[in-house]
Amino acid sequence: MASAEGQVHPISTYLWIWLLLFVFSFFSYLVDYFHLEGMLRWSLILLFMMVKAGFIVGIFMHMAWERLALIYAILLPPVFIMVFVALMTLEAENTLFSRITFFGPIGS
Repeated sequence: MASAEGQVHPISTYLWIWLLLFVFSFFSYLVDYFHLEGMLRWSLILLFMMVKAGFIVGIFMHMAWERLALIYAILLPPVFIMVFVALMTLEAENTLFSRITFFGPIGS
């Protein structure tokens, strides 16, 4: 008989993560239900999205049980991209502030 090699994870782990995904999806819908607006709305939506994506990648794609080098190779580039986008956003706001300060309001 051939034995199956690899890791076997209990079904309860997957069911708990599935339940947590439903809970965080419910929270995402509550953001719309309570008509939250502005930065709070988008911050909560992005937070819930990242948490759900982390559960999916970590458990359902088995990244939680992979080697650290593989995790770094897959997860670090998107983190660096998000940091660079945040830095570019701050730089754009600083540039706009400088232009308004020295050249006056836009459209006038």
